[in-house]
Amino acid sequence: MATNPNTNMQKVALLSDLADPGMKRVEVNGTQVLLIRRGDTVHAYSADCPHAGAPLEQGALCNGRLICPWHKGTFDIETGALVEPPALLPLTRYPARVEQDDVLVDANAEPSKPATSTAADKRTFAIVGAGAAGAAACAALREAGFAGRIALIDREARTPYDRTALSKFVPSGEMAPDKIPPLLPDDFFAAHSIDVIQAEVTTLDATARRIDIGSAPSIRYDAALVATGGIPKRLSLQGADAAGVKSRICLLRNRDDARHLVETAAQGQHALVLGASFIGLEVASALRERKLRVTVVAPGNVPFEKQFGPEIGRLFMRLHEVHGVRVRMGHHARSVAAGGADGALRVTLDSGEALACDFVVAGVGVTPATDFIEGVKRNDDRSINVDRSMHAADGLYAAGDIARFEWPSPGSERVRIEHWRVAQQHARIAAHAMLGMPPSEPYVPYFWTYHFGKTFEYLGHAKHWDQTKFTGTPDTFEFIALLGEKGKLVAAIGCNREKQTGMLVEAMRHSLSLADAMNIAESA
Repeated sequence: MATNPNTNMQKVALLSDLADPGMKRVEVNGTQVLLIRRGDTVHAYSADCPHAGAPLEQGALCNGRLICPWHKGTFDIETGALVEPPALLPLTRYPARVEQDDVLVDANAEPSKPATSTAADKRTFAIVGAGAAGAAACAALREAGFAGRIALIDREARTPYDRTALSKFVPSGEMAPDKIPPLLPDDFFAAHSIDVIQAEVTTLDATARRIDIGSAPSIRYDAALVATGGIPKRLSLQGADAAGVKSRICLLRNRDDARHLVETAAQGQHALVLGASFIGLEVASALRERKLRVTVVAPGNVPFEKQFGPEIGRLFMRLHEVHGVRVRMGHHARSVAAGGADGALRVTLDSGEALACDFVVAGVGVTPATDFIEGVKRNDDRSINVDRSMHAADGLYAAGDIARFEWPSPGSERVRIEHWRVAQQHARIAAHAMLGMPPSEPYVPYFWTYHFGKTFEYLGHAKHWDQTKFTGTPDTFEFIALLGEKGKLVAAIGCNREKQTGMLVEAMRHSLSLADAMNIAESA
């Protein structure tokens, strides 16, 4: 490796060896750096995604953007700026230039450029809920230059953390509850003068633009974002509150729930999971990694039939059964009781059959946490309608589980999607709208689910489709399934096709034919 004697620049590659466009990971003085070539220009950035450390060179380049292979965080190639979460910060940029055919990079990162701001801004923006959406909104507001007061209010004493680990990696023992990574650096809120308030919001009066937090002084806001997520639905299981039973029924909504599940699993041998939801089956997979026996009881024919169709649903069910999960579809649990010499719980199904287990994991869904909001109409499911800017009422915005929004276009049927990356997308749009910035372009809902070491990605959102096209081999879990309606792509499911799904999720910002989608899905 040659060093330019006049600067800290080091030769790290030859331009002629880089594909155009293309990426290459190099090391500069012990620092991992990603080179991105576009024409005769080379950009240099931190090589790992700031969200979860994914190797960015395995991602996709599309429309002047770099899409992370793991969770589809998206960055602008020219600047490293954040375009889409789950990353909430831009890429670190390193000085780079080309001399003849030599690519030179300085291992000393460029200083971050503070966003322009109005120093005399006297406004107060309130964010209720310090989860994924709350974190994304804080970051987006400061990134966009807002210099007024930000009050982040949550009843838990916490900094926002990656809640997806709760069902994927904590129950298996791969990650301790206290080791779940934060969504932002520990010093972010202090460094950016964000007022973090631990309090229970008793009332948000949308008409008066006032937030009451018990005995503390009320907060008057110029704009507010509600991102409170959902409250687990009450388990309709007779006997669930009885002594000797209640402590052995586990929900999974926060870090404390995860801690209780891990402690309970360490003392048991057989778990009964109620509900074949994404969280329910992720927990089933994770508990099998602990060598526990696992039985899943759920209504319906196969898991995820409503979301993906019966063929992919059967694929998930076979994957779980091959790994030893006993799947009992077409049933509801009616009651539970403790008893017997073995100390086991007895769960009675609607068929009359009784199943013995050591503990129960309930994945029964959530209800939007909106009861404290006054002055805004709520839907029957307690959600709140929002427009394309996540605007719910004058000066009030909503994001995440509580928001019912139009997808894929204005005037279409409203949907509510319970996934944290969608919540972060909502929050960034809302933050920009609070500053008078319109949505820049359409966004694409996305989530991933993890079972027995395999990651499945879901792009878009299909409520109706009339055609399913496959590329790859579903039986070996290397495939993309395209869901189409009237020849247009409405959603896609992929496994072990991270680069192609990255290109698809970017292309899906606009209408995409099934034929064009298939060309992307089959690209190398």
